[in-house]
Amino acid sequence: APFLVLATQNPIEQEGTYRLPEAQLDRFLFKINVEYPNLEEEINILGREQQLENKSKMETVNTFLSAEKIVSFQKLITQVLIEEHLLKYIAQIIVSTRSNPFLYLGASPRASISVLKASKAFAAMAGRDFVTPEDIKKAAIPVLHHRVIVTPEREMEGVTSKDVIKQIIESTEIPR
Repeated sequence: APFLVLATQNPIEQEGTYRLPEAQLDRFLFKINVEYPNLEEEINILGREQQLENKSKMETVNTFLSAEKIVSFQKLITQVLIEEHLLKYIAQIIVSTRSNPFLYLGASPRASISVLKASKAFAAMAGRDFVTPEDIKKAAIPVLHHRVIVTPEREMEGVTSKDVIKQIIESTEIPR
């Protein structure tokens, strides 16, 4: 059976919340920020909660994907092709994080592997059996922004890791 971990993280500004060490952060494939719901979404949440009040919460949990289906998706993703020049493109993006003056900590080799895997997954979700530069660009921010650390000076100026990664992507030429 596949081993998957999904986790939540409270904002660092909240009391009693501490940053995870870099080595632990590097083991999560993605970091996705979930914003507050808008008014309509909030009302929808309340309505669903109202419907569930009389039921056991466990009665309402349904299997979304079986372990077998997850394994078959993982195998499918390994069959997605990527050309050599796009492997170089991923490597250039990762290496650029290590020498960027706005970053205190760049991305690790594990990050480049994660960008590769996520790019293949995005290609498969788009119905393709090959990776495009757009798949790599789409994967880069959610895969990298929690793995790199902005220098304290730049952080005080309001620069975020997402800003730096976007700049790196924009300035990295796609090899031919």
